Amino acid sequence: MRISKVHPRIHLIDLEPSGIKNFAASYVIRGEKVAIIETGPRSSAQNLLSDLQAIDVKPADIAYIAVSHIHLDHGGGAGTLMKQFPQAELIVHRRGKPHLADPKLLWARSQEALKETAHLYGEPEPIPEQRITAAGDGSVLSLGEGVELKVFETVGHASHHLAYYETLTESLFPGDAAGIYVKELDVTVPTTPAPFRLDLALASLRRLIDLKPAAAYYSHFGKPLNPLEKLQGYVEQLQLWAECAKDSIKEGEGLEAVRRRILARDSMFSKAEAYVRKHPIFKETVLNNSVEGVTEYVRSQLAAH
Repeated sequence: MRISKVHPRIHLIDLEPSGIKNFAASYVIRGEKVAIIETGPRSSAQNLLSDLQAIDVKPADIAYIAVSHIHLDHGGGAGTLMKQFPQAELIVHRRGKPHLADPKLLWARSQEALKETAHLYGEPEPIPEQRITAAGDGSVLSLGEGVELKVFETVGHASHHLAYYETLTESLFPGDAAGIYVKELDVTVPTTPAPFRLDLALASLRRLIDLKPAAAYYSHFGKPLNPLEKLQGYVEQLQLWAECAKDSIKEGEGLEAVRRRILARDSMFSKAEAYVRKHPIFKETVLNNSVEGVTEYVRSQLAAH
Protein backbone atom coordinates (compact mmCIF):
# COMPACT_ATOMS: atom_id res chain seq x y z
CA MET A 1 0.00 0.00 0.00
CA ARG A 2 1.60 3.25 -1.13
CA ILE A 3 -0.69 5.55 0.91
CA SER A 4 -0.47 6.06 4.68
CA LYS A 5 -2.49 8.52 6.74
CA VAL A 6 0.19 9.69 9.17
CA HIS A 7 -1.91 12.51 10.70
CA PRO A 8 -5.55 13.56 10.25
CA ARG A 9 -4.32 16.31 7.90
CA ILE A 10 -1.30 14.56 6.36
CA HIS A 11 -0.93 11.62 3.98
CA LEU A 12 2.38 10.00 3.11
CA ILE A 13 2.60 8.61 -0.41
CA ASP A 14 5.36 6.11 -1.13
CA LEU A 15 6.30 7.12 -4.66
CA GLU A 16 8.12 3.87 -5.47
CA PRO A 17 10.26 5.22 -8.33
CA SER A 18 11.37 2.32 -10.53
CA GLY A 19 9.60 0.05 -8.04
CA ILE A 20 11.87 0.99 -5.10
CA LYS A 21 9.78 1.00 -1.91
CA ASN A 22 10.36 3.10 1.21
CA PHE A 23 12.76 5.38 -0.61
CA ALA A 24 10.97 8.57 -1.76
CA ALA A 25 7.93 10.13 -0.09
CA SER A 26 5.53 12.88 -1.02
CA TYR A 27 3.42 14.44 1.72
CA VAL A 28 -0.10 15.73 1.08
CA ILE A 29 -1.22 18.38 3.59
CA ARG A 30 -4.83 19.54 3.82
CA GLY A 31 -6.43 22.73 5.00
CA GLU A 32 -9.12 24.38 2.89
CA LYS A 33 -6.55 23.94 0.14
CA VAL A 34 -3.90 21.29 -0.41
CA ALA A 35 -0.11 21.41 -0.53
CA ILE A 36 2.15 18.64 -1.76
CA ILE A 37 5.67 18.56 -0.31
CA GLU A 38 8.19 16.81 -2.59
CA THR A 39 7.25 15.51 -6.03
CA GLY A 40 9.87 12.82 -6.24
CA PRO A 41 11.38 12.05 -9.64
CA ARG A 42 9.64 12.12 -12.99
CA SER A 43 9.59 8.31 -13.10
CA SER A 44 7.12 8.18 -10.20
CA ALA A 45 4.83 11.06 -11.25
CA GLN A 46 2.09 8.72 -12.42
CA ASN A 47 2.12 6.90 -9.08
CA LEU A 48 1.56 10.19 -7.28
CA LEU A 49 -1.25 11.21 -9.63
CA SER A 50 -3.02 7.87 -9.10
CA ASP A 51 -2.69 8.05 -5.33
CA LEU A 52 -3.99 11.62 -5.19
CA GLN A 53 -7.16 10.37 -6.88
CA ALA A 54 -7.37 7.55 -4.34
CA ILE A 55 -7.45 10.04 -1.43
CA ASP A 56 -9.91 12.28 -3.28
CA VAL A 57 -7.55 15.18 -3.97
CA LYS A 58 -8.72 16.98 -7.10
CA PRO A 59 -6.44 19.09 -9.33
CA ALA A 60 -8.33 22.25 -8.39
CA ASP A 61 -7.67 21.61 -4.68
CA ILE A 62 -3.90 21.92 -5.00
CA ALA A 63 -2.55 25.38 -4.23
CA TYR A 64 1.14 24.57 -3.78
CA ILE A 65 3.67 22.01 -4.87
CA ALA A 66 6.67 22.62 -2.61
CA VAL A 67 10.04 20.96 -3.10
CA SER A 68 12.89 20.99 -0.61
CA HIS A 69 15.48 21.25 -3.39
CA ILE A 70 15.93 20.50 -7.08
CA HIS A 71 17.80 17.18 -6.92
CA LEU A 72 15.94 14.76 -9.17
CA ASP A 73 14.66 12.51 -6.38
CA HIS A 74 12.95 15.52 -4.74
CA GLY A 75 11.86 17.85 -7.53
CA GLY A 76 12.44 15.97 -10.78
CA GLY A 77 8.74 15.24 -11.23
CA ALA A 78 7.62 18.83 -10.71
CA GLY A 79 7.39 19.76 -14.40
CA THR A 80 5.30 16.69 -15.23
CA LEU A 81 2.94 17.26 -12.31
CA MET A 82 2.47 21.00 -12.84
CA LYS A 83 0.87 20.22 -16.21
CA GLN A 84 -1.86 18.37 -14.32
CA PHE A 85 -2.45 21.06 -11.68
CA PRO A 86 -3.10 24.30 -13.57
CA GLN A 87 -3.80 26.40 -10.46
CA ALA A 88 -0.82 25.30 -8.38
CA GLU A 89 2.30 27.33 -7.61
CA LEU A 90 5.66 25.57 -7.55
CA ILE A 91 7.63 26.60 -4.44
CA VAL A 92 11.42 26.33 -4.53
CA HIS A 93 14.57 28.05 -3.29
CA ARG A 94 15.54 31.08 -5.38
CA ARG A 95 18.71 29.32 -6.59
CA GLY A 96 16.65 26.42 -7.86
CA LYS A 97 14.10 28.43 -9.82
CA PRO A 98 16.06 28.87 -13.08
CA HIS A 99 16.94 25.16 -13.15
CA LEU A 100 13.29 24.12 -12.93
CA ALA A 101 12.30 26.59 -15.62
CA ASP A 102 15.05 25.24 -17.90
CA PRO A 103 16.32 21.89 -16.56
CA LYS A 104 18.84 21.07 -19.33
CA LEU A 105 21.89 21.87 -17.17
CA LEU A 106 20.31 20.15 -14.15
CA TRP A 107 19.81 17.00 -16.20
CA ALA A 108 23.34 17.09 -17.62
CA ARG A 109 24.94 17.52 -14.20
CA SER A 110 22.66 14.87 -12.68
CA GLN A 111 23.76 12.34 -15.27
CA GLU A 112 27.38 13.22 -14.60
CA ALA A 113 27.04 12.85 -10.82
CA LEU A 114 24.53 9.99 -10.61
CA LYS A 115 25.26 8.05 -13.81
CA GLU A 116 22.67 5.26 -14.24
CA THR A 117 20.71 6.38 -11.20
CA ALA A 118 19.74 9.56 -13.07
CA HIS A 119 17.95 7.42 -15.65
CA LEU A 120 16.03 5.60 -12.90
CA TYR A 121 14.70 9.03 -11.96
CA GLY A 122 14.01 10.33 -15.47
CA GLU A 123 14.70 13.60 -17.24
CA PRO A 124 12.80 16.55 -15.70
CA GLU A 125 10.38 18.60 -17.78
CA PRO A 126 10.50 22.43 -17.80
CA ILE A 127 8.02 24.58 -15.88
CA PRO A 128 6.85 28.00 -17.10
CA GLU A 129 8.80 30.53 -15.09
CA GLN A 130 5.69 32.50 -14.12
CA ARG A 131 4.37 29.46 -12.26
CA ILE A 132 7.46 29.13 -10.06
CA THR A 133 7.67 31.06 -6.79
CA ALA A 134 11.08 31.54 -5.21
CA ALA A 135 10.36 31.25 -1.49
CA GLY A 136 12.66 32.83 1.05
CA ASP A 137 13.37 32.26 4.70
CA GLY A 138 10.23 33.08 6.68
CA SER A 139 7.81 32.83 3.77
CA VAL A 140 4.41 31.43 4.74
CA LEU A 141 2.12 29.25 2.62
CA SER A 142 -1.43 29.44 3.97
CA LEU A 143 -3.80 26.54 3.31
CA GLY A 144 -6.71 27.80 5.42
CA GLU A 145 -8.27 26.27 8.56
CA GLY A 146 -5.20 27.41 10.49
CA VAL A 147 -2.83 25.26 8.44
CA GLU A 148 0.33 27.17 7.47
CA LEU A 149 3.66 26.07 6.09
CA LYS A 150 6.60 28.22 7.20
CA VAL A 151 9.68 28.13 4.99
CA PHE A 152 13.18 27.77 6.42
CA GLU A 153 16.34 28.10 4.37
CA THR A 154 18.37 25.02 5.31
CA VAL A 155 21.40 24.94 3.06
CA GLY A 156 24.38 22.65 3.49
CA HIS A 157 23.24 19.46 1.80
CA ALA A 158 22.67 21.73 -1.19
CA SER A 159 22.90 25.48 -1.74
CA HIS A 160 19.23 25.52 -2.81
CA HIS A 161 17.58 23.72 0.09
CA LEU A 162 14.41 24.61 2.00
CA ALA A 163 12.62 22.90 4.88
CA TYR A 164 8.95 23.36 5.72
CA TYR A 165 7.26 23.54 9.13
CA GLU A 166 3.51 23.27 9.57
CA THR A 167 2.62 25.33 12.62
CA LEU A 168 -0.79 23.89 13.55
CA THR A 169 0.43 20.29 13.75
CA GLU A 170 4.05 21.23 14.67
CA SER A 171 5.23 19.05 11.79
CA LEU A 172 8.66 19.37 10.20
CA PHE A 173 9.41 18.42 6.60
CA PRO A 174 13.23 18.61 6.53
CA GLY A 175 13.95 17.32 3.02
CA ASP A 176 17.57 16.14 3.08
CA ALA A 177 18.69 18.63 5.75
CA ALA A 178 18.16 15.94 8.41
CA GLY A 179 19.65 13.09 6.40
CA ILE A 180 18.10 9.79 5.37
CA TYR A 181 15.85 7.95 7.83
CA VAL A 182 15.88 4.17 7.41
CA LYS A 183 12.60 3.33 9.12
CA GLU A 184 13.18 -0.42 9.04
CA LEU A 185 16.21 0.07 11.30
CA ASP A 186 15.26 3.35 13.03
CA VAL A 187 18.58 4.96 12.10
CA THR A 188 19.74 7.97 10.13
CA VAL A 189 22.31 7.86 7.34
CA PRO A 190 24.11 10.97 6.07
CA THR A 191 23.40 12.35 2.63
CA THR A 192 26.31 14.68 1.95
CA PRO A 193 27.17 14.80 -1.76
CA ALA A 194 29.66 17.37 -3.04
CA PRO A 195 29.65 20.31 -2.83
CA PHE A 196 28.60 19.61 0.76
CA ARG A 197 29.04 22.35 3.39
CA LEU A 198 29.29 20.93 6.90
CA ASP A 199 29.32 24.35 8.57
CA LEU A 200 26.07 25.39 6.87
CA ALA A 201 24.45 21.99 7.36
CA LEU A 202 25.08 22.12 11.12
CA ALA A 203 23.70 25.66 11.35
CA SER A 204 20.59 24.54 9.45
CA LEU A 205 20.11 21.57 11.75
CA ARG A 206 20.32 23.74 14.83
CA ARG A 207 17.54 25.93 13.45
CA LEU A 208 15.36 22.86 12.97
CA ILE A 209 16.17 21.58 16.47
CA ASP A 210 15.12 24.94 17.91
CA LEU A 211 11.63 24.34 16.48
CA LYS A 212 11.21 21.30 18.77
CA PRO A 213 8.90 19.63 16.24
CA ALA A 214 6.24 17.21 17.46
CA ALA A 215 6.75 15.19 14.29
CA ALA A 216 9.25 14.99 11.44
CA TYR A 217 8.40 13.62 8.01
CA TYR A 218 11.48 12.60 6.05
CA SER A 219 11.56 12.60 2.27
CA HIS A 220 13.77 9.50 2.65
CA PHE A 221 11.67 8.09 4.39
CA GLY A 222 8.79 8.36 6.83
CA LYS A 223 8.16 9.43 10.40
CA PRO A 224 10.41 8.48 13.35
CA LEU A 225 8.90 8.27 16.81
CA ASN A 226 11.54 10.55 18.33
CA PRO A 227 12.09 13.48 15.92
CA LEU A 228 14.14 15.72 18.20
CA GLU A 229 16.45 12.86 19.15
CA LYS A 230 16.98 12.05 15.47
CA LEU A 231 17.84 15.66 14.64
CA GLN A 232 20.29 15.95 17.53
CA GLY A 233 21.83 12.60 16.67
CA TYR A 234 22.34 13.70 13.09
CA VAL A 235 24.41 16.68 14.24
CA GLU A 236 26.73 14.28 16.08
CA GLN A 237 26.80 11.89 13.13
CA LEU A 238 27.90 14.56 10.66
CA GLN A 239 30.59 15.75 13.04
CA LEU A 240 31.81 12.17 13.44
CA TRP A 241 32.00 11.61 9.68
CA ALA A 242 34.06 14.79 9.36
CA GLU A 243 36.42 13.59 12.10
CA CYS A 244 36.87 10.26 10.29
CA ALA A 245 37.65 12.09 7.05
CA LYS A 246 40.12 14.38 8.82
CA ASP A 247 41.96 11.45 10.42
CA SER A 248 42.26 9.65 7.08
CA ILE A 249 43.44 12.75 5.22
CA LYS A 250 46.14 13.38 7.83
CA GLU A 251 47.30 9.77 7.40
CA GLY A 252 47.40 10.17 3.62
CA GLU A 253 44.61 7.63 3.16
CA GLY A 254 41.89 7.45 0.50
CA LEU A 255 38.11 7.18 0.53
CA GLU A 256 38.08 3.47 1.36
CA ALA A 257 39.91 4.23 4.58
CA VAL A 258 37.37 6.94 5.39
CA ARG A 259 34.58 4.36 4.93
CA ARG A 260 36.36 1.91 7.22
CA ARG A 261 36.77 4.54 9.92
CA ILE A 262 33.10 5.52 9.65
CA LEU A 263 31.98 1.90 9.94
CA ALA A 264 34.18 1.39 12.98
CA ARG A 265 32.99 4.52 14.80
CA ASP A 266 29.41 5.27 13.63
CA SER A 267 27.12 2.71 15.25
CA MET A 268 24.07 3.87 13.27
CA PHE A 269 25.84 3.57 9.95
CA SER A 270 27.29 0.22 10.95
CA LYS A 271 23.76 -0.98 11.70
CA ALA A 272 22.61 0.22 8.28
CA GLU A 273 25.62 -1.00 6.28
CA ALA A 274 24.03 -4.17 4.87
CA TYR A 275 20.84 -2.26 3.99
CA VAL A 276 22.80 0.48 2.22
CA ARG A 277 25.08 -1.91 0.32
CA LYS A 278 22.18 -3.81 -1.24
CA HIS A 279 20.01 -0.75 -1.93
CA PRO A 280 19.83 0.07 -5.66
CA ILE A 281 20.44 3.80 -5.06
CA PHE A 282 22.02 4.23 -1.62
CA LYS A 283 24.86 1.84 -2.48
CA GLU A 284 26.13 4.56 -4.83
CA THR A 285 24.85 7.82 -3.34
CA VAL A 286 25.75 7.06 0.30
CA LEU A 287 28.78 4.79 0.09
CA ASN A 288 30.44 6.85 -2.62
CA ASN A 289 28.93 10.32 -3.14
CA SER A 290 28.26 11.11 0.52
CA VAL A 291 31.60 9.88 1.83
CA GLU A 292 33.33 11.78 -0.94
CA GLY A 293 31.34 14.96 -0.21
CA VAL A 294 32.33 15.03 3.46
CA THR A 295 35.93 14.24 2.61
CA GLU A 296 36.15 17.00 0.00
CA TYR A 297 34.75 19.52 2.48
CA VAL A 298 37.24 18.54 5.19
CA ARG A 299 40.12 18.58 2.71
CA SER A 300 39.18 22.10 1.61
CA GLN A 301 39.08 23.29 5.22
CA LEU A 302 42.47 21.80 6.00
CA ALA A 303 43.94 23.41 2.90
CA ALA A 304 42.51 26.79 3.89
CA HIS A 305 44.19 26.64 7.30
